[in-house]
Amino acid sequence: MPELSPIELGFLGSLAAGLMTSVGALPVLFGRRPSRSMRDTSLGFAAGVMLAASFFSLIIPALDAAELRLGAGAWPALIVCISILLGMGAVALMNELLPHEHFKTGREGPEAASLRRIWLFIVAITIHNFPEGLAVGVGFGAEGVESGLPLAIGIGLQNAPEGLAVAVALLGENYSRRRSFGIAALTGLVEPLGGILGAAVITISQPLLPWGLAFAAGAMLYVISHEIIPETHRSGHQNHATAGLAVGLVVMLFLDVYLAA
Repeated sequence: MPELSPIELGFLGSLAAGLMTSVGALPVLFGRRPSRSMRDTSLGFAAGVMLAASFFSLIIPALDAAELRLGAGAWPALIVCISILLGMGAVALMNELLPHEHFKTGREGPEAASLRRIWLFIVAITIHNFPEGLAVGVGFGAEGVESGLPLAIGIGLQNAPEGLAVAVALLGENYSRRRSFGIAALTGLVEPLGGILGAAVITISQPLLPWGLAFAAGAMLYVISHEIIPETHRSGHQNHATAGLAVGLVVMLFLDVYLAA
């Protein structure tokens, strides 16, 4: 059996992670709707996983890659800092320019009023999910399975509660159970696109490795701060959300160390 290229690994890894969104949404097909506190706890877990992945699987390797190329000093740190800010800025720009709708805060972006609501939801989740696929692809492009597998598993773990949250929110907007599940499942399929892009860029140009790793981290950090954490605190379940975040962070830390050993 031929060995898979980093781009193929990036696609398959991000596809598997994206499909976990549909796994998380499965309960809505069977009439089970978790409590708000349980959803906030699970989203807190997702935020913890993403936070740990950003630092341990992306930012630290980015610093190592930059130091390997440029030596110790201020330049590696400066490159990573700039790349993180660029990643956060890129997602913020998409969030500003693309019409989309959040489940509670309403429509945002130009031309939002003219688009059907279902498409606004899909665009919103696409903005959210694309950086996750990008991170997985960059991981596989950087060092193959060793770097990409922990990220793919971590992103998959946090996609499950996100898929459930999206499906439940759609149920609350009077979508049918099947339609809610279908939309939630489809939103995860944007991640392979990010996976291919991330793996291809890093594979083609190794000097871009530290930039790509830190850029992906910045994109995920923006999503954590702008979307996930505010959502988990909106209903007054801060303690549940914080406990979920703590568990998600240490689980991802363990997986990253264990799988890289």
